[in-house]
Amino acid sequence: MKIKFFSLLLLALALIFAGCGGEEEARGPVSVASKIDTEGALLGQMMVLILEEDGFEVNDRTEFGPTSVIRQAIINDEIDIYPEYTGNGGFFFSDTDPQIWKDADLGYEKVKELDREAHGLIWLTPARANNTWAIAVRGDLAEEYDLSTLEDMARYVNEGGFVHLAASEEFATREDALPAFEEAYGFELEQDQLLIFAGGNTAQTIQAAGEGTDDVNFAMAYGTDGPVSALGLRILEDTQAVQPVYEPAPLIREEVLEKYPEIEELLEPVFASLDLEILQGLNAAIALEGRDAETVAREHLQEAGLID
Repeated sequence: MKIKFFSLLLLALALIFAGCGGEEEARGPVSVASKIDTEGALLGQMMVLILEEDGFEVNDRTEFGPTSVIRQAIINDEIDIYPEYTGNGGFFFSDTDPQIWKDADLGYEKVKELDREAHGLIWLTPARANNTWAIAVRGDLAEEYDLSTLEDMARYVNEGGFVHLAASEEFATREDALPAFEEAYGFELEQDQLLIFAGGNTAQTIQAAGEGTDDVNFAMAYGTDGPVSALGLRILEDTQAVQPVYEPAPLIREEVLEKYPEIEELLEPVFASLDLEILQGLNAAIALEGRDAETVAREHLQEAGLID
């Protein structure tokens, strides 16, 4: 009888521990992706690290592709979550009032509403940092021709000044990027005035301008690019506020968030820890110092007290 009792006791304990283990195994995998650029890799790695710290199994798909590719991937349930920018709502939903996207709060609320209704995608809390598209110019050229705004650039272009602009394919062709600048400020660049990069990494474009690669003297840049001044470049002021506000925020499939609602609480302090100056410094550590995104992301999260 004693043997039978202990056998039953051991069986009961085994079932209890097996049940506990089953709960841990159920947390994931969650596919975390990002765009192919410095900041995308940085933010993507922060999301990977914070989820892993909480015990999630994570499928790391950071540096997945440009906006059009990664957008289609999350709509098609190929990935679960990635960092997107609020201002892209005007690109995703082109029939909306363009002025909405130039207000950080209005733009966030509008894209949050539209994406949930149209695709079952949920926008979580954004970072307060405007990573808007911009154009940078070599400092020596800016001094010589008095270039400080995009209006100055238009004057320089229309007077026959030499221009070789390094940019991504997306920046050169999207209606809300370079074409929007050209229309608003009254200039037009020909194909031979562009040096096109396949990805959207401004580390490549601003480095090309800083080093004068292939005679590049202008470059696509982002508002949170840290290396701009270090490479002797200047951001040209968008005096007409052509560009929307681009604040980074996690974009997650509603189905995944319903299954793991704790993800929202885990990521909120991560993005709250980021502002324009901090992102510029972190991006510079990757682009200028050659450090990998995972290391830079881990150090920031540790300093912020978010992971061990």
